[in-house]
Amino acid sequence: MTASHGTAPSPFKQPRAVWAVAFACVVSFMGIGLVDPILPALAGSLHATPSQVSLLFTSYLVVTAVAMLVVGWISSRIGAKRTLIVGLILIVVFAALAGTSNTIGGIVGFRAGWGLGNALFIATSLAVIVASASGGFAGAIILYETALGLGIAVGPLLGGELGSISWRGPFFGVAVLMAIALVATVVFVPSLPRPERPTSLGAPLKALRHRGLLTMGLMALLYNWGFFTMLGYAPYPMELNAHQLGLVFTGWGLLVALFSVFFAPRLQARFGTVPVLYANLAGLGVVMAVIAAGVATPSAVIVAVIVSGAFIGINNTLTTQAVMLVSPVERPVASSAYGFVRFIGGGLAPYAAGKLADATSLSVPFYLGGVAFVLAIAVLATGHRLVSAAEAGLAQGERVVPHLEPVGAVSIGDHRPVIVAVGATADAADIVDAAADIARGMGSMLEVVHVRETAVVEELAIDAEDADTARAAVTAHLDRLAGRGVAATGQVLHSVGDHAVAGRILARHARDIQARTVAIGRSARGPVAQFGDGSFTAALTHAAACTVVLIRPEDEPHELTAATLHELRGPSA
Repeated sequence: MTASHGTAPSPFKQPRAVWAVAFACVVSFMGIGLVDPILPALAGSLHATPSQVSLLFTSYLVVTAVAMLVVGWISSRIGAKRTLIVGLILIVVFAALAGTSNTIGGIVGFRAGWGLGNALFIATSLAVIVASASGGFAGAIILYETALGLGIAVGPLLGGELGSISWRGPFFGVAVLMAIALVATVVFVPSLPRPERPTSLGAPLKALRHRGLLTMGLMALLYNWGFFTMLGYAPYPMELNAHQLGLVFTGWGLLVALFSVFFAPRLQARFGTVPVLYANLAGLGVVMAVIAAGVATPSAVIVAVIVSGAFIGINNTLTTQAVMLVSPVERPVASSAYGFVRFIGGGLAPYAAGKLADATSLSVPFYLGGVAFVLAIAVLATGHRLVSAAEAGLAQGERVVPHLEPVGAVSIGDHRPVIVAVGATADAADIVDAAADIARGMGSMLEVVHVRETAVVEELAIDAEDADTARAAVTAHLDRLAGRGVAATGQVLHSVGDHAVAGRILARHARDIQARTVAIGRSARGPVAQFGDGSFTAALTHAAACTVVLIRPEDEPHELTAATLHELRGPSA
């Protein structure tokens, strides 16, 4: 979320390096969905029980979980590109070996190697796309989310088509597609600088000492227990072939992608993170109960699984955002710690479900999965106040977001200032200078608020810029204004994910200091992205007690009211 932009470059006009990694992301996100349609065929062809086949999930996810603890340490030492390449090589090799195996044990083992490669790839792919993108930070995130949605939606469809030929098809398909991505990454992606400070090997485990991060991680563990129970065992009672299963999980994947990108942020902005998660986890509990009760009715299971995609999409987005809201550690460390805990739950669940199904009946694992969702609500309740306080900008701690951080002199005396909100964009200086003219005309001081964004995509979070860069941007504005004789103060607004929350934080700050006017620039994100993740301008305008002015450097400032905001909804931030 950036409060001031000029005309946005298209997120799809990118260098070849970005497209190479984005293509690999699509294939990686196909992941589990690609394999899910062939589970019954695997069991039949290799004379394996469902519980034995479920170990494909267990080995993959448990290794992914453990790998999450070390990927930051590895990447910070060998660099993002090399980490990416190593991950792609492992995926190609182990996916191909899984396709050649003639035993379920062999496939389970090769899936473990695949999980290691996927952890290395996913942990660095977003950072590489952001670093290589020419369309700005917002454009890079849009492209990554597009790859995410396409992979989740297309994976089951491709898996079903290839699986209808042979159960080996999806494994070889991944190997071939990732090999293409590997060559493109080696050729087109440039070497990227390593972090100034290498990540400590023990940092993720140390981060779990923080109550908020541990609470959200345990909640995610329980959520993943229910989720992967459904994903690993729902194909069996559907009694469908690989092609038909592919179509069912394609419908599921489309809902996951749509609700993750477009609807979760808007529900969060309207009701708050925790209330939406309560309702969402309860909905998943109901879905699991329906599957358990209707396990002998294939149509009931099919409908319930497809509908669950909406709840899963919402949960994937908001759970990660809750983690980033309460975590006091650096974003990559928080992501690694959280990923470790949540994937452990996802890995153990299919194995436990298989043993339960063998000992009792197929409905029992689903009932247990429903109970896990309910327990997740109870765990979340213990961290309710932490998340709500952070979301409202009331939590204490330097790294907790959202919050305002003063830069330079902070005293405004008895003056009612004009606030200008800008981001790390090419026209930020023009926006600030135009706001300075407004402040001069009103006889007021100017307060420059630089909005520093942390984007959240699935289990990953990435900063648009580091804190020092954001502070330096404010200092540069203040120095330039001082040269013009304009009295000004500065702040950095650290935000995470939800643009509407950041808008309300700024509105409350403006009310607290009795600002005369808040000036903002035009957003580069476009109407579709704004619909998906909420509008900074809309939230600010509706919550502000003072006038909000839209500054276009080429035009006269334009006052935003409830009426004019509707007209400006397309370009609003």
